[in-house]
Amino acid sequence: MAIKTDIAVIGASPAGLMAARYAALGGAKVMLFEKKEEIGKDPHPANSVFKGMMNITGEKIDSSYVVRTIKGMKLISPCGRKIKVKTEGYALDKGAFDRFYEKKALCEGVEIKTGTEVINLRRKESGVVLKTVSGNSGTSESVKAKVVIVADGILSKNAQMAGLHTMKHPEDIAWGTELTIRAPGIGTSDYAEYFIGSHAPGWKSTYLPRGGDEAAIGVYVRHYGQDTSSFLNAWIEKFKDIKGIADDEFEIIESKSAGDPIVTIPDQTYTDNIMAAGGAAGQSGIGYAMHAGQIAGKVGALAVAKGDYSARTLSKYRSNWRSSLYTEHVFGRIGLETLRKMEDDEIDELFEVFEGEDVSSLIKGNTVNQGLSVLSLMLQKNPASLLKASAYFRNR
Repeated sequence: MAIKTDIAVIGASPAGLMAARYAALGGAKVMLFEKKEEIGKDPHPANSVFKGMMNITGEKIDSSYVVRTIKGMKLISPCGRKIKVKTEGYALDKGAFDRFYEKKALCEGVEIKTGTEVINLRRKESGVVLKTVSGNSGTSESVKAKVVIVADGILSKNAQMAGLHTMKHPEDIAWGTELTIRAPGIGTSDYAEYFIGSHAPGWKSTYLPRGGDEAAIGVYVRHYGQDTSSFLNAWIEKFKDIKGIADDEFEIIESKSAGDPIVTIPDQTYTDNIMAAGGAAGQSGIGYAMHAGQIAGKVGALAVAKGDYSARTLSKYRSNWRSSLYTEHVFGRIGLETLRKMEDDEIDELFEVFEGEDVSSLIKGNTVNQGLSVLSLMLQKNPASLLKASAYFRNR
């Protein structure tokens, strides 16, 4: 006999944990299934969040998972031009972060089953039947849910089984690796650094200070497949040269690889009885994925209360998400596609427009206002720089 629940959440990602918690807050009986034996063990390589991105969730930053607070970020062009953005950010202990939100979900009555993988799902009698397998015992169970929220990451097989085409541009996933490194004083900077250019085509190379002698560095690349080791190895050598680190002073502590759906654009994220959130839905960024989970959880709970789990009812998830975050994703795609198609010298010239400017004011307000402020500054300082931005329309 199948176990019954109102809402089943697949995956203890930030989106999944928030979806489960907010569904429970809405009065639904919720079960969450996570295939890992322990939440917070071997976490996703996402390792930072900025205050502005978390504000949309309404969640307060907790010191239990912050390893270092930083003042902001520096964007760095191929020739070394820098744009400074003052916006408080946090280097995370991602495992502690996940466990923090696991506890919040448990406090709201969510039943969490770790070491349990969902291997099949199908609709049946106005609900969804999940087949689960326990990693320890190999025990198989059936779970019937009125609503299922899929939040098991960028390579979600469950979203595929549900028939959802969750991303408009899945070929544009940014694949990469984050390394935790150790070197003398490398973690003491007050700013994260993001390096843009052909050394990391389509996205970025990164440096995140984590305090003392510890930092994280990484590289994310688009259109070069999942194996980005050649880009990573080149970035390690370039990073050591930039920071003046001798080979015998540089130590790699940990390495984690994953994909980032930064410009894939969410597409079909719901159908009868089922929604997808977070990486599984092409929703990038910890804070943004968490907010998507909040929306999905609330809509799921309302569907349960109403007794209507149709796509029409669940479409509120898409409409609410689009009103909050769709513009962010679209502008992000336009910006990163433009940079991907630009030559390094063109990026240098574009950065020259903003070098020395306080661009922090440009990231206030909604995305449209931010974009207009950027265009206004470009026109004032160097009208020809707008021609560089036309690289977006190049066929490459």
